Amino acid sequence: MSDRFTVERVGQSSTDYILLGILFVLVGIGISVLFSSSYFYGSKRFGDPQYFFHNQLIYIAVGTALGSLVSRFPISFIRKMVPGLLLFSLVLLLLTFVPVVGRPVLGARRWIFLGSFSFQPSEFAKLSVILYLASILSKKEERIDDLVNSVVPPLIITILIAAVIYIQNDFSTAIFILFLSLVMFFIAKIRLVYFIFLGVASLPLAIILLFTREHRVKRLMAFLDPELDPSGTGYQVLASQNALMNGGFWGVGLGQGTKKLGGLPEAHSDFVFAVLGEEAGFLGVLFICALFILFALRGYMIAFHRKDGFGFLLAFGITTSILFQALFNMAVVAGIIPATGIPLPFFSAGGSSILVTLIMCGILVNLGGDLVGTEVSAR
Repeated sequence: MSDRFTVERVGQSSTDYILLGILFVLVGIGISVLFSSSYFYGSKRFGDPQYFFHNQLIYIAVGTALGSLVSRFPISFIRKMVPGLLLFSLVLLLLTFVPVVGRPVLGARRWIFLGSFSFQPSEFAKLSVILYLASILSKKEERIDDLVNSVVPPLIITILIAAVIYIQNDFSTAIFILFLSLVMFFIAKIRLVYFIFLGVASLPLAIILLFTREHRVKRLMAFLDPELDPSGTGYQVLASQNALMNGGFWGVGLGQGTKKLGGLPEAHSDFVFAVLGEEAGFLGVLFICALFILFALRGYMIAFHRKDGFGFLLAFGITTSILFQALFNMAVVAGIIPATGIPLPFFSAGGSSILVTLIMCGILVNLGGDLVGTEVSAR
């Protein structure tokens, strides 16, 4: 690693308006598409066509407030909070198994319920793992090749959190956290031989975990050949692909899609991108993909302009998390990979997801002060 791992900023006065502009457009389009995709289901299930829209607006308001708050924290203060946030995240994950606040929903224990309020702790776990790895890997960058002291401890913590999430019956999020962690290990320049060894050792375990639940096997079979059971496990894959094809180049018009009217399961959450494809067409899909690419480019620019290791790894981890969640979700909708249950950032219904995403973005805006300062100086 370079000398960026030796200097730490404690604050900045510059604001990254380019990143803020990208986020404003993503959130604005996201809530609009959510309204279109959810009004039928909201009316059918809750008697309120704007149920999901209003709920999402509340979480966006809270997430924006929290994101704005953390964007003003000194980076050194955020780093000091890491151990507490990691412990808090683990406690929240374990609370899902406590009958008083957690209960099974569709065979999974992923949520904490407090009256009408619900929260999915695994979403916050993504952020806590990124913060923890950014802190510990930058701290140990001088001894990063020390397997026992520098690699094994953070790996154990990551596996522990992923294991708890897996026990909640959230295979997709557990795998995503492990994937995100490996990316951060790699960018921290841990030896490639460790990755090869870990991959060879974990492959049999991953296969066993995949085939121990019937619904995962069915998802895999539906991905390989959805026509085998077009009215069962393959239905959602075929419906999402049909929605995309129905949109053509220009789309049928915003709010005019028909697949969301009961023909596309989870149209407001995991498959909201299919609604976007039908209503906005290939042109709209291309525009949204371009927005996520612009977000990623800006995020990675922020990362590589940081002069401290913690800020570099944190910005890289946050950007990678949001970008790859978007890519995985789009790939599922297009039928490129098996269904994962990973939401589309800024678009899918889910208060926990948008809340944590906006907090992540607030941290990224905070970290962007270095880049903005560099650009201003260059002028």
